Amino acid sequence: MYLHTFVAVLAAAIVIPAAAQETYVFDGVHSQPTFETTHLGFSIQRGSFSKSAAKVTLDRAAKTGTVDVTIDTASIKTIDPRLDATVKGDKFFNVEKYPTMTFKSTNVVFDGDRVVGVNGELTMLGVTKPVNLTVANFRCGDNPFNKKPMCGGEASAVIKRSEWGMTANLPLAPGDDVKIIIPIEAYRE
Repeated sequence: MYLHTFVAVLAAAIVIPAAAQETYVFDGVHSQPTFETTHLGFSIQRGSFSKSAAKVTLDRAAKTGTVDVTIDTASIKTIDPRLDATVKGDKFFNVEKYPTMTFKSTNVVFDGDRVVGVNGELTMLGVTKPVNLTVANFRCGDNPFNKKPMCGGEASAVIKRSEWGMTANLPLAPGDDVKIIIPIEAYRE
């Protein structure tokens, strides 16, 4: 009888997976944040930030995680260098006073084993507000070329720039609604 109890306890201990938190760091080349907004109510204009860094922790067994993203606002690029100077200026990103914007979260949302959302706080121009990112196409596995463990997907949200005090030229150029898109490729540390 004691042997059966011991075997049952041992089997249960083997089957129960230990929670394992994994840390991932963004690949800066393949994880450049972009944005879209309307111009004069007619067309969609796009831009990107070429310098960002992020660290993500995931515990897929416990369905928890954290996200910490820092974007270098001076790295903003549009398709026109004259416009780049304008959006870096004090009417928009004011990069001299606010050289970074950040997104921080301790609320990663899972659907089964997949990450489907990240709820956190965006700090831009010294103002911090809640933002919920939707995550699409999230998956983890080995990179087919270098065989390193990685996760990837795409996070996005629509914000109103005016809520962070960026009100220049409203309502037309650029529009108040700004879609943020963050392609994600992150390698496990």
